[in-house]
This record gives sequence, C-alpha cells and structure tokens, in this order.
Amino acid sequence: EELRGKVQSTKILVVGAGGIGCELLKNLVLSGFIDIHLIDLDTIDVSNLNRQFLFRSQHVGKPKALVAREIAMSFNPKAKITAHHGNIKSSQFGLEYFQQFALVLNALDNVDARKHVNRLCLATSTPLIESGTTGFLGQVRVIKKGETECYECTPKVTQKQYPICTIRSTPEKMVHCIVWAKECYKLLFGKTEDSMLWEDPNNEDKSAFMDLVTRSPNLTFDDESKLQEYACNVFRGLFDFEIKKRLEMKTYKTAAKRPQPLVLEEIVGANIVQAISLNDATAKKQADNGKVWNDRDLWSVSECVTRFVSCIVRILSSELARVNLGSYEFDKDDAIGMEFVTAAANLRASVFSISMESLYSCKGIAGNIIPAIATTNAIVAGFQVLEAFRILQGAKPVGEACKYTYCNSSWNARGVLLQPSPLGKPNPQCYVCAKHTVELAVDTNRMLLRDLVDQVLKKKLGVNEPTISLGANTIYEEGEDAETSLAVNLEKKLVDLPGNGIRHETTVSIEDFSQDFRCNIRVLHRDEEEFGEE
Repeated sequence: EELRGKVQSTKILVVGAGGIGCELLKNLVLSGFIDIHLIDLDTIDVSNLNRQFLFRSQHVGKPKALVAREIAMSFNPKAKITAHHGNIKSSQFGLEYFQQFALVLNALDNVDARKHVNRLCLATSTPLIESGTTGFLGQVRVIKKGETECYECTPKVTQKQYPICTIRSTPEKMVHCIVWAKECYKLLFGKTEDSMLWEDPNNEDKSAFMDLVTRSPNLTFDDESKLQEYACNVFRGLFDFEIKKRLEMKTYKTAAKRPQPLVLEEIVGANIVQAISLNDATAKKQADNGKVWNDRDLWSVSECVTRFVSCIVRILSSELARVNLGSYEFDKDDAIGMEFVTAAANLRASVFSISMESLYSCKGIAGNIIPAIATTNAIVAGFQVLEAFRILQGAKPVGEACKYTYCNSSWNARGVLLQPSPLGKPNPQCYVCAKHTVELAVDTNRMLLRDLVDQVLKKKLGVNEPTISLGANTIYEEGEDAETSLAVNLEKKLVDLPGNGIRHETTVSIEDFSQDFRCNIRVLHRDEEEFGEE
C-alpha cells in the first residue's frame, strides 16, 4: 500500500515515445503512475506501426507524444499525462523544468540527447532510468549523482553500427537517409509491400510519390526513353512533390532546418535525357580507358540525380529484371544497388541540409543497420518500471537497490537471457560528473574555432550551448542573452583568438548553462601531419 501511494503521487518524466517509449508509457499507466510528462520530437511514420503499438494508420503524420498520450489515457482516464511535441534540448526543458520530477525515464535512440538528459539529471540530482536496445540486445540501468556511474563515465566506443529503428520524418543524420534509401530500393525493385515506404493504393490520403513509383502495366523494359521518363517521375515524386506536400502540411515544423525540394529541371537543365546520357557515356568511356572512379569521391547533387535515374533505367532494362523484379534484395556488394542507395541517400540528405557522404562511407553504414525488435523493447520497458519501483521503495540507496540489467540475444553460460549486475561507481576520471580535465590534441595553427565548437564540443562532448573562456576572456558563447559579436571569432584559427590564442598547453574553460555543465580542456598542439587518416 505504501508503494502504491508513492507510485500514484510521484511526478515522472518520460523522454521518447518511440519503440521503447510506447511500451514504457503503457506500463507506467497500467502500473498506477498518474502524473506523467512525455516529450518527443518526432511524428508518426507508417514504418513505426509494426512495433510502436500505441499508433495506428490514422495517426501517421501526427506527433508521437500527443497520440501516445491520447491512447494511454484510454487505459486509465484518471491519469494526468502532459505531452510535449518538442526537442528535449530546447531551452523550455531546462534545469528548472527537470527540478519538478522525482524520476526521469529515458526511451531515446540517440547519444546526443542521452548525454543532455544525463547532465540535467546530474545537475538536479534526479534519478535517471536509462534504457536502450540494439536488435535482440537491450539494457537498463539507473544513474544517480554521487552513487553510480553516469552515462558518460564510460567512453562510448565509436562503432560503424547504427541501431536505427525508424525512418524519421525529419532525418538528422546520414544513416537515417540511408535507411530510407534502402527502403526506396525495396519499393522499386523488391517486395514492394514489404517496404516501409509502401502505401495501400486504396488509401485516400496517399503520399505524392506512390502513384509515380507504381509502374504502369504498359511500361516496357526495352524502351529506354520510357524508362527514363519513369525514373524522372520517381525522382520528382520522392524529392520534389512529396517534400512540397509535407511542407504544406507543416510536417517539418520541428525540423532544425526547413527542407528544400529538389526540382529536376533546375538541377540538370531542361534536356534531362541528354544530361543522363552524357553521364552514362562519360562513365563508359572512363571504364573503357581503364579508369575506375574513386568510391571516396563526393558526388554533386546533379551527379546524384543522373546516377539515381540511370540506376533505375539500368536495373529495369537488365535481363535479370525480367525474371527477378519484385524479389530483389539490397546487397551492399551489388555495384548498381549500392550506387542507387548512395545517390538516393545523398539526395535526401541534400533536401534536409545533411552533409552528403561518399559511396565508400554509405556502404559502411548500409551494411551495419540493425533492425528494431518489438519484444526487446517490451522487455526493456518492463525492467525500467521495476527499477522505478525499487527507487520509490527507498529501502536502500539507489546504487545498492538497483541493477544494471542486460537482455542477451541467446542463453549465456549460466543459461539465462536476462543478466543483472551491480551498478558501477562514479568514474573519478569522468569529465562530466567528476569534472575531470579533458585532453585534446589538435593542430592549433589550422583548426578554426568553429571546428572546435561543432566537431569537439557539440559532436564529441555533447555540449548544447557552449561558452568558451580563455582566462578572464570570453571568446565565444551561445544561448539566451549571448554576446552575438563574439561570433566573429568562429572563423579564426585557434592561435589567432583573443587572449593570446589557444596554443600548446593552453587550458580552455567550457560552460553550458543550459545543462549546468562545466569542464576544462587542456589543448596539446600536434601538427596535422602527425594524425592518421581518421
């Protein structure tokens, strides 16, 4: 009875309403939690429906958080669920917002947001129940300031493996575009109805591309001009008409940058067929002369267009297509298939202002995408609620009462699938919870302050709104009331910054008031030639 009372009176925050988040919200409501806040940035895509069970086809295009709230309320009308369709890193969800919660439960799918929530929970001393899944693998652990290791106590190994479980309506990374491109390949050449992009032709609210990608029975595979016309229409549907339609529907209102439709004629000119033929002829001439194009070259948007169209024509006009069309499966080692996916992914990246990648990079990503498993999400979400119960019971300190639980893909040596282990202690070398100094080796004569901000502070260290100081001098800052005149320093080399610059053995102070985060960076100069390719 005492625990039930605590459950009903405890105010909690759930971050994420995707695969884990749907299961978690359902579990929380059915377990008696009443006062729940829910935050999610995304809208519902048709690809979510097979594993995010709070959503149905009529919800496609709507905010996940708002729909999840509506459905969860039907489980317990007495529940008080407050849903926010927004970015957890926005200023409205800062320290003051986090201070109102007794527990925070993460159901996120990206490292940057996890780091941000980790720091806010440390700053407010709020217990954080962290979770994650990768295919059949999953884990749940509790983070409590001063008692357990934090999310960043253990360095995250950078692996070329991307557990992406959804095609986002607002992609943020190249991997999201590659997932989409692989589904596009399946839609055009494989088992069409298995593609996440496929839509029922009887659906009245179809996308702008579905009719254009559907091949007419009159389309003959030996008429190259007709195939080129079809391929151009596929391009228009996917990268022009569909984007414009979604802009009109305001689907992208939460996107960091407004997507830009790609107009075929503006990119390759009025004579589209000639541009495509010229590209094919050039490629053939180079091949005849023994020249092999470098798979690490970055293609231009116009080259991506011609390759995209050319790949469709080449695949459909091949002898294999007459037999195998409708059963193609993407293989990263299939040259034409990989070329198509690279071109399609880069075109989508261009639409959403995401940095484009070479075929070499795309191949590495495309071969390591891990599908999401609904049952793993359900298991992990269940353990999160059990850890919440342990915390609320309060019989022992969090670090002793809770466990780090692993969900294995197969029986381990002890014959178990679910393996609990003690939570780790805080790492005294952690730059987040122990305020340890970070060492950074860079070429201070070449690196710009912009690179330090974007590539090191934001991308590697997870800083949201950095303030950078050299001694008593502030050389750059972001956030509310930031000194905008300091932005001029972004284009300066580190050695040329005010306050004698950043040189060998310089200590730089970093603050992020939105996260209540501080650390020092000890800069070590190394000539660029000393660094390897990575």
